[in-house]
Amino acid sequence: MAPLPDGFSYAEWNATYNALSFGIAAMGSATIFFWLQLPNVTKNYRTALTITGIVTLIATYHYIRIFNSWSEAFTVASKDGGDYTVQLTGAPFNDGYRYVDWLLTVPLLLIELILVMKLPQQETVSLSWKLGLASALMVALGYPGEIQEDLSVRWFWWCLSMIPFCYVVFTLAVGLAEATSKQPSPAAASLASAARYLTVLSWCTYPFVYMVKSVGLAGPAATMYEQVGYSLADVLAKAVFGVLIWAIAAEKSAVEESGKLLPN
Repeated sequence: MAPLPDGFSYAEWNATYNALSFGIAAMGSATIFFWLQLPNVTKNYRTALTITGIVTLIATYHYIRIFNSWSEAFTVASKDGGDYTVQLTGAPFNDGYRYVDWLLTVPLLLIELILVMKLPQQETVSLSWKLGLASALMVALGYPGEIQEDLSVRWFWWCLSMIPFCYVVFTLAVGLAEATSKQPSPAAASLASAARYLTVLSWCTYPFVYMVKSVGLAGPAATMYEQVGYSLADVLAKAVFGVLIWAIAAEKSAVEESGKLLPN
């Protein structure tokens, strides 16, 4: 929880305010949608869809906390109908909620993908543990650098967190390719492939946003880019990714149900 820089313009404050609001709306709506869809998939995929809803529910809670902390950190006023002015109230802005969210949700994101692919049980358990622990380690290693102002320290922790990051991305992009090709229908295989690559794409956004403050950009602009960048990446990685998980579950449920209806 680092102190906020002074000198925010209304545009910078408002961009972050809107990004956090969007995060709440997207995560909350996604949670309701996923859980409403539970009866529409077979039992094989309800656990994956339930976890998907848990991920977005956790994210909704933490986005509300980040939004409230952001709002309490500023006083925004317009005198006599003129331009809005933004001033710090002295209340701390606690962005640590974001890392608590990631520590809980990032391993679950990977587990829900593995579950919906319906791999052999031993492979499912093994991959869930490996990817879950690697992703949690990635988040844990990133946090010490996030709260540092010293650029050399930030880069040190960034490099450490990239080690488990690269392992997870490689596993998603390459290690699960064969399992994707074995999905029960071309549509399911296409959706599983899209989910893998969306995860890779959205995950690759985070290291670049993390580097915003490591490349010399500072002050209100850096804070705005960081908050907006993380919020958009979260929506892609959780809400949009969750829609793909639901689509895979729905497609595979339809294939399985149609198989049961075929005459012997």
